[in-house]
Amino acid sequence: MAVLIATLPSGSIFQTYFGAPASSAMANEAFDAFVRKLRGDKTPDGFALANGRLEAQQIDIATKLPGRISQVLAEEGQMVDAGEIVAKMDVIDLEAQLRGAKALVRRAEQARISAEALIAQRQSEVKLAKQQLDRVVTLRSKGFATAELLDQRRSIMTSAQAALDAAKANLDDAVAAIDAAKADVAKINATLDDMVLKAPRRGRVQYKLAQAGEVLGAGSRALTLVDLADVYMTVFFPASVAGHLKLNDDARLILDPIPQYVVPAKVSFVASEAQFTPKTVETAEEREKLMFRVKLSIAPNLLRKYEEQVKAGVRGIAYVRVDAKRPWPTNLAAKLPQ
Repeated sequence: MAVLIATLPSGSIFQTYFGAPASSAMANEAFDAFVRKLRGDKTPDGFALANGRLEAQQIDIATKLPGRISQVLAEEGQMVDAGEIVAKMDVIDLEAQLRGAKALVRRAEQARISAEALIAQRQSEVKLAKQQLDRVVTLRSKGFATAELLDQRRSIMTSAQAALDAAKANLDDAVAAIDAAKADVAKINATLDDMVLKAPRRGRVQYKLAQAGEVLGAGSRALTLVDLADVYMTVFFPASVAGHLKLNDDARLILDPIPQYVVPAKVSFVASEAQFTPKTVETAEEREKLMFRVKLSIAPNLLRKYEEQVKAGVRGIAYVRVDAKRPWPTNLAAKLPQ
C-alpha cells in the first residue's frame, strides 16, 4: 500500500477515487476511506465506528500535612490494594508530642483519683459535723447547751459542706483535664495516621513523584495510581450516531496491539452538548459536523480479570450499534484471551 501511494502524484489519489482535489479536512477523510478500501474494511450497516484510546481514572496520593518522606514502599508499575501503605513520612516530633500527651492523661487521671479520695474525706467530715450539730440542738432544747456552742457546731457544719463542694469541683476539673488530654492524644494519633500514605483503592502505580528524604508541602503529590476498575475509551460521533445511543448500549473495542480480540464495552456517557460547533448551523452538512463525546466503559469484573494486561493510552477502534435491532456481526462478536 505504501508503494502505491508513493508513486501517485500529489492530489491524484483524491482525483482518481473522488473526482477532484479536496481541502485538507476532506483530504484526510478521503485518505482514510482510500486506506479502508485498500484494506477491504467496511462498517456493517446499522453500526458506526470511531477512533479512540483507552483511558483510566488517575488518583493522586498526596500529603495532607507538610513533612519529610522517610520511605516510599511502592514502585512504578506495582499493583497495590486499597488501604495498602505506599509511603511513610518522618514522625519523630509527633511521636514525642504523643508521649507528652499521654503523660498528661496519666497526670489528669491521678488528679481524679486524688479528688475522689478527698471527696470521701469531706463527706465523712460533713457527716460527723451534722451528727455533732444534731446532738447540740437536742441538748440546747433541754437547756443543757449554750447558744455559743450551737453556733460553733453550725459553723463547723457549714465549713465541712463548703469543703465537700470544693472537692467535688476539683473532681470535675480533673475529669475535664482527662478529656482534654485524651483529645490531644486522639488528635496526634490522627495526624500520625495522616503521615502514613495509603492507596485509596486498588490500582497500578503510574508515577512515583517523591523519594525518601524529600520535604513535601501540604497537598504535594507523592504517587499517582491508575484505577484499573475504571477504564474507558472516549470517542466522538456526529449527531446522526450519538442521537441513537443510550446508556448501557453495547459497544465493541478493537485495540491496535491485539486486533485479533474484540473487547465488549457499554455506553456509559453521551454528551448533552456538541463538542465541535460551528458559529452558525444552517445546513444539514454543517449540522453533521456537530460531534458529541461518548464514553465507552469496560466492565470492572472483566478489567479485574485482565488487569495485568490493561494499559491506558492504547489506541483502537470503537464500534457502536445505531440500529438496536441488528445483531452484532460475527467479526465483532466478543472475543477475549483465554
